[in-house]
Amino acid sequence: MQYETPETPPSGLRLQTSTADDATIVRCCGDLTMEHSPALGSHVRGMIPNAKRIVIDLQEVNRMDSSGLGAIVGLYISARKAKCELILVNYNKSIRNLLGLTNLLSVFEVCGQVGRFP
Repeated sequence: MQYETPETPPSGLRLQTSTADDATIVRCCGDLTMEHSPALGSHVRGMIPNAKRIVIDLQEVNRMDSSGLGAIVGLYISARKAKCELILVNYNKSIRNLLGLTNLLSVFEVCGQVGRFP
């Protein structure tokens, strides 16, 4: 597994990107809220054209609001259009509940609690 240097956008959300097999893994640390979601969006959106699979690891995300959810959904749509698979892993119970409330759980549930990706 190859690690790239951690990126800390001005917003304060820490993002660390690594590669493993055919996937690009983006580890997020901090709150994925209105102030921070644009940083995730711009970071991941630039990877989509060259990636087959992007895994967003939310293990260290304590809180996500509707803006964070919107950023992830926007990335999912962009990835699908580019024939890139976007997977969420290691999300906590509150993020799972948010996905459930918005009827998006079925989209992201496949790998969300497992911590692995196919």
